[in-house]
Amino acid sequence: MSLQELLYLLPIFFIVAFLYASVGHGGASGYLAVFALFSIASPAIAPLALVLNIIVAGTSYWRYYSAGYFSPRLLLPFIVGSIPCAFLGGLLPISDAVFSLLLGISLLFAALRLLIQNAVYVEREHLTTVRLWLIGIPVGAVLGFISGMVGIGGGVFLSPLLLFLHWADAKRTAALASAFIILNSISGLFGHIYRANFSFALVLPFAAVVFIGGMLGAKTGATQLPLKTLQRILAVVLLFAGIKMVSKFLL
Repeated sequence: MSLQELLYLLPIFFIVAFLYASVGHGGASGYLAVFALFSIASPAIAPLALVLNIIVAGTSYWRYYSAGYFSPRLLLPFIVGSIPCAFLGGLLPISDAVFSLLLGISLLFAALRLLIQNAVYVEREHLTTVRLWLIGIPVGAVLGFISGMVGIGGGVFLSPLLLFLHWADAKRTAALASAFIILNSISGLFGHIYRANFSFALVLPFAAVVFIGGMLGAKTGATQLPLKTLQRILAVVLLFAGIKMVSKFLL
């Protein structure tokens, strides 16, 4: 990656981190979308996305946890399945074509997630412990495996699931998603490091930028500042990048 490309990407990554942190996400799908738009999409960038994911999701988790929205009971079944599978996903080498398809689908899902963000979801179903574990473990395993391979934390998949099923409201979902993302990203990153698919060369500048963006975004989300327009713009970027990656696989 040239210095000119780096200078172009840093402010974009700041915006992505700000937006994703505001809804409790780490932003890996957004970072991967930016790389895809600049034609820098390959399995080698997945570890960098995971590192940035951990940083930004960490800022979101701290904000929402401090506000009392985190529920360990709801998170535990999902991470029991996801953490080991995220490590296995990070270990698994995949071709550029398969990576393009998986990334494209992930980006399209992330775009949908942002497009429906304005819907009002409430927590209205009482979950029994048995049902929670029966559903949480296999769902977490699938999300973790995909997350480890592609380089995302899985929050773009978990969040809409919790909202659609009315298992959590928006704030509690943001807290759970951020914790889920952190744990999966760490596990997936270890998988990549184990098979030497990681370079620290570009981590520092990107890490500094997304940390600042994440802190500001998490604070904004906690104060419920409307982000409708910005989220719609980001959704369009993700949609375009997702279509581009899926088309690359098909063509």
